[in-house]
Amino acid sequence: MKTLKQQNLVLCHGCEKINSYSKKLNQTCTRCSTKLHLRKPNSLEKTWALTVASIIAFIPAHTLPIMTVLLFGDGTPDTIMSGIILLVQLGMTPVAMLIFIASFLVPLGKIFALFILLLNVNKCSMKSAKKYTKLYRVVEFLGKWSMLDVFVVAIMAAVVQLGVISEIVAGSGATAFAIMVVLTMVAAHSFDPRLLWDNNKNE
Repeated sequence: MKTLKQQNLVLCHGCEKINSYSKKLNQTCTRCSTKLHLRKPNSLEKTWALTVASIIAFIPAHTLPIMTVLLFGDGTPDTIMSGIILLVQLGMTPVAMLIFIASFLVPLGKIFALFILLLNVNKCSMKSAKKYTKLYRVVEFLGKWSMLDVFVVAIMAAVVQLGVISEIVAGSGATAFAIMVVLTMVAAHSFDPRLLWDNNKNE
């Protein structure tokens, strides 16, 4: 079965109408006038740059203090991991597990998955293209939950006013983490999964 690209057709990203396509410059959709592209322009270059930048941002995000838990007005800044340990010690194990998954496992998994997609984009068989397409969908899905731990810190700072914990203050690590999250989200958006199928001779 031929793909749209092989039939000189292209799907409009604006209204999803299938248009005939030629290599002339600045071709637009006949229905909504959105500029047409067979593939996202410079997809691999952008995704590589953003993914490398995200792994660089991952380091300060996990070494700089992300929050300070004040106990009776006294406390020391905590990184993500030390904060998780402190929350476990305070009996907030479910919250600690939530932050560990959302702030460490999920971002690292997204970055690792993006590297896998980038390294294998030009050498996919039919079977592997299907597998990597599913992987890309998982990365896209996880993007919706990427800021979960930042929201947890914000919610805790707003609602935890009584009891043992008197106050929670967000630290500079939260900014680095937010930058990392944005970079991974944009990287996933920049990657064009159709590239996985372009070199597949069994299409």
